[in-house]
Amino acid sequence: MSVNQQAHAGPPYGQPQPGYQGYQQPAYGGQPLPGVPQSQYGAYNGPMPGYQQPVPPQGSLRAPPTSGAPPPASGASLPSGHLAYSQFGHGDVQNGIPASAAPMQRPPASQPFLPGSAPTPVSQTATFQQYGPPPASVQQLSNHMAGMTIGSTTASAPPPAGLGYGPSTSVPPVSGSFSATGSGLYTPYTASQGPSPTSVSQGLPLAQPLFPGQPMSTQRLPTQVPGFVPPPSSAGIGPSSYPPSTGAPRPPTMPGPPLPGQTVAGPPTSQPNHVSSPPPPSTMSGPHPGPPMSGLHGPPPPTHPPQPGYQMQQNGSFGQVRSPQPNYGGAYPGTPNYGSQPGPPPPPKRLDPDSIPSPIQVIEDDRSNRGSEPFVTGVRGQVPPLVTTNFLVKDQGNASPRYIRCTSYNIPCTSDMAKQSQVPLAAVIKPLATLPPEETLPYLVDHGESGPVRCNRCKAYMCPFMQFIEGGRRFQCCFCSCVTEVPPHYFQHLDHTGKRVDFYDRPELSLGSYEFLATVDYCKNNKFPSPPAFIFMIDVSYNAVKSGLVRLICEELKSLLDYLPREGNMEESAIRVGFVTYNKVLHFYNVKSSLAQPQMMVVSDVADMFVPLLDGFLVNVNESRTVIASLLDQIPEMFADTRETETVFAPVIQAGLEALKAAECAGKLFIFHTSLPIAEAPGKLKNRDDKKLINTDKEKTLFQPQTSFYNNLAKDCVAQGCCVDLFLFPNQYLDVATLGVVTYQTGGSIYKYAYFQLETDQDRFLNDLRRDVQKEVGFDAVMRVRTSTGIRATDFFGAFYMSNTTDVEMAGLDCDKTITVEFKHDDKLSEDSGALLQCALLYTSCAGQRRLRIHNLSLNCCTQLADLYRNCETDTLINYLAKYAYRGVLSSPVKTVRDALINQCAQILACYRKNCASPSSAGQLILPECMKLLPVYLNCVLKSDVLQPGPEVTTDDRAYIRQLVTSMDVAETNVFFYPRLLPLTKADVDSDSLPAAIRNSEERLSKGDIYLLENGLNIFVWVGVNVQQGLIQNLFGVSSFGQISSALSTLPVLENPFSKKVRSIVDMLQVQRSRYMKLIIVKQEDKLEMLFKHFLVEDKSLSGGASYVDFLCHMHKEIRQLLS
Repeated sequence: MSVNQQAHAGPPYGQPQPGYQGYQQPAYGGQPLPGVPQSQYGAYNGPMPGYQQPVPPQGSLRAPPTSGAPPPASGASLPSGHLAYSQFGHGDVQNGIPASAAPMQRPPASQPFLPGSAPTPVSQTATFQQYGPPPASVQQLSNHMAGMTIGSTTASAPPPAGLGYGPSTSVPPVSGSFSATGSGLYTPYTASQGPSPTSVSQGLPLAQPLFPGQPMSTQRLPTQVPGFVPPPSSAGIGPSSYPPSTGAPRPPTMPGPPLPGQTVAGPPTSQPNHVSSPPPPSTMSGPHPGPPMSGLHGPPPPTHPPQPGYQMQQNGSFGQVRSPQPNYGGAYPGTPNYGSQPGPPPPPKRLDPDSIPSPIQVIEDDRSNRGSEPFVTGVRGQVPPLVTTNFLVKDQGNASPRYIRCTSYNIPCTSDMAKQSQVPLAAVIKPLATLPPEETLPYLVDHGESGPVRCNRCKAYMCPFMQFIEGGRRFQCCFCSCVTEVPPHYFQHLDHTGKRVDFYDRPELSLGSYEFLATVDYCKNNKFPSPPAFIFMIDVSYNAVKSGLVRLICEELKSLLDYLPREGNMEESAIRVGFVTYNKVLHFYNVKSSLAQPQMMVVSDVADMFVPLLDGFLVNVNESRTVIASLLDQIPEMFADTRETETVFAPVIQAGLEALKAAECAGKLFIFHTSLPIAEAPGKLKNRDDKKLINTDKEKTLFQPQTSFYNNLAKDCVAQGCCVDLFLFPNQYLDVATLGVVTYQTGGSIYKYAYFQLETDQDRFLNDLRRDVQKEVGFDAVMRVRTSTGIRATDFFGAFYMSNTTDVEMAGLDCDKTITVEFKHDDKLSEDSGALLQCALLYTSCAGQRRLRIHNLSLNCCTQLADLYRNCETDTLINYLAKYAYRGVLSSPVKTVRDALINQCAQILACYRKNCASPSSAGQLILPECMKLLPVYLNCVLKSDVLQPGPEVTTDDRAYIRQLVTSMDVAETNVFFYPRLLPLTKADVDSDSLPAAIRNSEERLSKGDIYLLENGLNIFVWVGVNVQQGLIQNLFGVSSFGQISSALSTLPVLENPFSKKVRSIVDMLQVQRSRYMKLIIVKQEDKLEMLFKHFLVEDKSLSGGASYVDFLCHMHKEIRQLLS
């Protein structure tokens, strides 16, 4: 019988059962529940009355809900009686993990089978470890499972002998951190295949680790998902029965191979998702972000053989009555319902968000599995811990993941295989990344006048993968196989293994990242560079003066100039500074140290820009300190009464460029600009903002510059090493898409403060300015990526300029900027030799020293698609896909770009399903373990302002975000697309740790709590309408919810533990991000709440973006179309 047919009979729990209203009675193993007909359901550990079960039928496995009590709908208001299992009083309904360490619930060791789509019994082999003789204790189970870690790692230990990963077996998991394998539910895996995939069965049942210790659920999708056209009935999407698992405690996590006989499906929720009072929190010791699982405190359930055909509840207690229990039933619709009365087919149900892959859970599992050990880079093709995990790196021959992260660490041997999988092969490279203090900076190697040793043919630099031959007299290049003579001064004998005896003394032979001092041959015009210069260029038009901006900048610069970047142990910075002010004309200042007062020179011929003075424009800060201070005092006074509203822009950049040319040095322009440059001058712009173009074929013009003038100017800037950083303070449209061109192509940064107000925005602006001026930056930079034979770099994304197909040129490259490189095959690769990348960056340091920074990385190659899918890194993949899409909007309609993204991801997942997962019902969505978050993260990219703007998003905002994301690193895109949401009221005021994060959905919020959401640009503090008065007093210093001011831009400094804790959390987050985040206070039901909800990315968005649940259904439909 087809699994796709609707069931003719109701599932076993299809009817409301008498006597378990409210599930107040926790009855464990064997104790009968009052009011429960004993005849119909046996005690948890007894055999089913009247039911022989020699062999569980093979096929789909489904299992009991994750908790003794069918948990309430996530976020649903609970009747008061239902808080029975929470350790909090009724008034303190929590959602999130409390700090207290109440007893942890253990995973049940036994779970029932349900008859599968194939009712034919299968003779039970040893693989199935029936739990007749159960493991001595639940602890033993976890030992069983400790051999494997999850996440993007591969198996570190073979599975226990008893567990076969063979096709006839269904092996669902005991632990939430492992996805089950199995014929009915999950893909069986062959023994070589490492961690199993995540599967969502029958429609979209996602059996997958949701929360640590949560047994997986296999479930079905609603027949009709809101927002999507229902698939044809043959699609096999049955009604969903996802366990809403919010509420009481979760069992402890047990990473490891799944145990047999076990999968779970839980009761569906039929309550509406009110935000009113979320379910009680889970009690876990240790931080476990994420919505808690429901379950009861209590002894572990007894272990007994699973019973076929019955949905057993853990802990022996039964659920409350719900309106006809939807599909709690015999496995797939259409199988015989053992022992249950026929009933009407269940109504369609919404997929439960708790049963689909949780980003919070994946992040938490990775932290607990990989955060304690250092990541040692000696082994080829290791997948690093996630960017959200704090870990230490030990360089032993491959570059740290802080410098390079890849979409996959095991790449296909052939281009056909790469095309088939559609997984893009890309590296996100951050050449000057800042390292934590406990890690060593790259060593600087000086080879004297002869310079670094390189391959004769491909010019690759000496690195750990070069092979020395002929007793050390020659070396064979690991990139192109050419043999090169070792220069006499570099010769060294080899030891018995063929390694040079000075291997550990030379960074370039033993480390993945290091620097060479460059010789004069690596310098422009064959002469060593002068130290760079910083030129501050301040808009003094009416808006800038009136808002107080000009005065603020001048005041700040007085002290900031003492903090210019300097080399290691230098007494003072070698960087020289200059000053320009402008409106319709430009004012240059002579601040030579011999002058008593600064001199101003005006250039009004903006059409033919020149610098009116050479001597005295760029000066040493210490020598000219008094003259500079005098100038900065005078500028605000000089322009205090200005009436000039118009500004120029291109001539300002030209002036800075000419000044650097005259001084024969590289440098950076800091331009503070307020309005659209409409004054008569080169680069003059018109207001072309037009919201009507959105969703038309002409929408792409909004992202393109309106004139090619700035592209040509950018090219001249790059040639001189003139990098432009732009601070924008617009009160209306100012065409970021055009003004940002020079910044973007020179490797600079844009900062935007719309409707700048001194009292609310000054902190953010000053912090950004300080960091921007002080951060490490390389000038006049050129980067080239070399690869071993078989692949080559074909495409580049980021803030840079390219005059040919190989060299990435940047006038400036700072420690926050990344360059994303895509690779394509040009030949076959071999599994033995793997693939190598070498990123070489030539740049001038802030002291004027020419250097080469080298990063090397070795990757594995595979002939099996399963190996590719087991070594991918979803965060890096999303970083690449976002950049690819954000570039696509320049040339294609946004809808085309969105469709292409969805299609590519559907192809990636369909290829996995077809080639790596074992045959199973088309009704299952099966996701690779390390890509199970691809749908949720991809949906966030699709809903972002660039690809799906809401009505309040301006054209400038979209252009700004587009440019910003293009040079973000993986950690930044991760939090930008899936923001971090922390329950502040759950913070432990006595510890330094952050409270456990929760998922980005409104149904996770409680009216009685305060939450913090950060995305790298903003921090929102959301205050529920029922927050206790004491908390409001402690945090805001006012006595009631109504008195909290939404205009606050900083939290008041109050002397109490809660205030201190929250402010320390905010400070901790600010330090982690490259930009100072704007603090926004959001009161529940206030007008700002709409803005806040925009960042709750698992929910439907106002601009039409799908919720995570709906998008997962949609992806499933796409995958099935590809497979059919």
